[in-house]
Amino acid sequence: MWDSLTVTASAYNSLGYQTGGNPRVTAWGDTIEPGMKVIAVSRDLIEKGLDHNTPVKIEGFEGVFLVKDKMHYRWKNKIDIYMGEDVKRARKWGRKKVNIAYQIIPADTLQTTED
Repeated sequence: MWDSLTVTASAYNSLGYQTGGNPRVTAWGDTIEPGMKVIAVSRDLIEKGLDHNTPVKIEGFEGVFLVKDKMHYRWKNKIDIYMGEDVKRARKWGRKKVNIAYQIIPADTLQTTED
């Protein structure tokens, strides 16, 4: 089942001046690379269920993105769409209101693999 929300969406790049620390390592410790469908979410959205690895569909984009990063506490009801190192594309996107759909996967249905 997919839930929906309207959020403010901006874009970010994996460049040192836009991020803290290593620009390709997210706040959850994931390594991201250009071409990946990744978003960062404001902390209030985490409380609404958009937690680490939540699948998200974004109005205006093809495919499904995964929540891999989280934003500073000052941001509310906001996502940042990862656009690799393409600063021109990120600036062109700017900031806009978009509808998103996200899928909450109950922890008891997640499968784990054993080595």
